[in-house]
Amino acid sequence: MANRVRGSRSKKDVREKEKMTATEELLETPEALQGRIVDTEEYIKQHANLFIIGAAVIVLAVAGYFGYYYYQDSQNQTAQEEMFQAIYYFESDSLSAALNGDGNNYGFLEIMDEFGGTDAANLAHYYAGVIELRQGNYESAIDYLEDFGAGDLLVQTQAYALIGDAYMELGDYQQAASQYQKAADHNTNQFFSPQYLAKAGVAYEADGNYVSAADSYQRIIDEFPQAYEFQEAQKQHARLEALAAK
Repeated sequence: MANRVRGSRSKKDVREKEKMTATEELLETPEALQGRIVDTEEYIKQHANLFIIGAAVIVLAVAGYFGYYYYQDSQNQTAQEEMFQAIYYFESDSLSAALNGDGNNYGFLEIMDEFGGTDAANLAHYYAGVIELRQGNYESAIDYLEDFGAGDLLVQTQAYALIGDAYMELGDYQQAASQYQKAADHNTNQFFSPQYLAKAGVAYEADGNYVSAADSYQRIIDEFPQAYEFQEAQKQHARLEALAAK
């Protein structure tokens, strides 16, 4: 967009505004990749006779490797800056502008298209999935959220749970339960896992699978006795066992 107004905010400002600290580990950093290449170079030194013929090829490959990741890092910073307005619209509940842009600033869909392969584009899939879920476009929400991948365990866990929510809205309770179980097991902890197990119980019951529903509540009882959901899990477990026995 020729007339698009580019923000002057730095990458740090964007992250502070959006509290995007969880995105720092979404993809492997150039520094980590450089460390791997250093290890490779040490191996080459120890086995020099095996690599004499291919030395020139290796040098060219390493140069290209660093060049690519420098480009990716530069692209990611630009993408983070470009995504600032879309995030602002998202926080303001201007969901259409956040998703599609406003004619001057990129929306999340354009971030995906223009900056594919960057951390920002990856995160844009998450935002797009949440927007589609809130707008009732559940199949699109699932598609975007399934394309999102986070190294941050809490963010990835939430993505699985949101996919479960979308399947619940579609009436696919078996898939919903599967996603809630996946969320509960991905980053097992006493704060979130009991919530997802309880949602799995609801989904299994909606699917008529009382045994699996009871099992989900049993896990809360056995593994998370300090959880807020513990007492309710005991009630639901007893009720579901009675239903399963009929």
